[in-house]
Amino acid sequence: MDRWKIFIETILEYKTQSLIIVDTDATVRYLRDSKGIIFETDSKYAKGKNILDIFSNMTKASSTIYRVLDDQIPRINEIQTFQTYKGNKVTSITTTLPLHDEGKLIGALEIFEDVNNYEKISRNIIELQKEEQSKEIVLEKYKENGTVYTLNDIIGESQEIKDIKKKILKISDSSSSVLIQGETGTGKELVAQSLHNSSFNRRKNPFIAQNCAAIPKDLLEGILFGTTSGSFTGAREKPGLFELADGGTLFLDEINSMDINLQAKLLRVLQEGIIRRVGGRESKKIDVRIVTATNISPELAVEKGLIREDLYYRLNVLSIKVSPLRERREDIPILVDYFIKAYNKTLNKNIKEIQDEVCQVFMKYPWPGNIRELKYTLENIMNFTDDTEIVKEELPEKIRNFKDNPQKNKIKLEKIEINNNVKEKIEKIKESSKEIPPLNKVVEEIERELIVQALRKTDGNKSAAARLLKVPRQTLNNKISKYEIKEKYEAK
Repeated sequence: MDRWKIFIETILEYKTQSLIIVDTDATVRYLRDSKGIIFETDSKYAKGKNILDIFSNMTKASSTIYRVLDDQIPRINEIQTFQTYKGNKVTSITTTLPLHDEGKLIGALEIFEDVNNYEKISRNIIELQKEEQSKEIVLEKYKENGTVYTLNDIIGESQEIKDIKKKILKISDSSSSVLIQGETGTGKELVAQSLHNSSFNRRKNPFIAQNCAAIPKDLLEGILFGTTSGSFTGAREKPGLFELADGGTLFLDEINSMDINLQAKLLRVLQEGIIRRVGGRESKKIDVRIVTATNISPELAVEKGLIREDLYYRLNVLSIKVSPLRERREDIPILVDYFIKAYNKTLNKNIKEIQDEVCQVFMKYPWPGNIRELKYTLENIMNFTDDTEIVKEELPEKIRNFKDNPQKNKIKLEKIEINNNVKEKIEKIKESSKEIPPLNKVVEEIERELIVQALRKTDGNKSAAARLLKVPRQTLNNKISKYEIKEKYEAK
């Protein structure tokens, strides 16, 4: 049988270790205990039994085999302590792999490192500790390739998270462009880095990220493509991000904020795989995988003229959508537990539990800032508490006093009175029976007028105007640029 041939080939590859092979129901099909200390049972007695019968204290939730059968994601070098059916404790380093036949899951293989090989265990533990310390939540220290995150840092058990992980593994070694869509704070760069680090072809090469909204459009071209001496005043020979990311991944966040003219140059690079520095004459061939992200619907960005349609098709060859936290609330308790454990270490705290009322608030609150808001809310609380329990009184006021009232929580603009100009435009539309202008044109005119009013009301202070309009400041900046609002309203 072909599937048993796969089993045998896998066994031979790992012939020195103890191992167990199960089918899709976690029923043991093969077991080998090289020194008789892992399972404490003979293979002939184990066959046909469920894995939970072999280890007495194991559950489906704690079993790496069940988790791999569920999401088909390998677990590498996990340190586990379990009890044999005789009641003896065993500690081992395990690697658990899904087994496939023509793309279909047929079982799982778990490999056990010899528990008596202390030197090897020590090396693995040291490597695992180093990997943990490289994470942003513990130390803000990047790995050599420019990343912090791997697939294991995507926390959650919701179907959306499982699907994202599966997709990352499936497309990680592709050279096709990837467009990631998700609200602010959902972890788009985490997904991009995980994609890079899951690639056998690129993970040893650089991962470079650039937020397109953070750099003025006049400077972004030079940053991306590099500059040559004399191309403009003060210019010098300097490689751009494309050159620096050669062989690796270039992640362009908020691509919808990139200048339209620069998007045309980006499209040319993507099509030809050749870059030329600003002011330069020589062209250079590059091998860079482009991953982009947008915090609004890419289709809406195209409709509003924020992304060129031809560039959108080139970027959106592969797409990943990261759902907001309010749409996968089952992940909130898992994330809370993860962040509390992390901040217990970094802040030297000892939080052991959360008040039931706090859990209820966390599950009802909409988390407009998504995972980022949840993370820093917990950091804020844990900086001030000296107790072992988080109580409702310690929550930030807006979260503590949140009421689950859809009408009350709708975004409102009552603070800005619509002036006569806007009213006149609306009245003209109502009175016109011969010709009705396009809806998007009318909406844009009204939107522009509201932005102008907000800027006037705040004396050109963009941050205050953004708060008045209840939109992110970057969104306001994008719209000011889009509608070419006069400079006099952009004083601050």
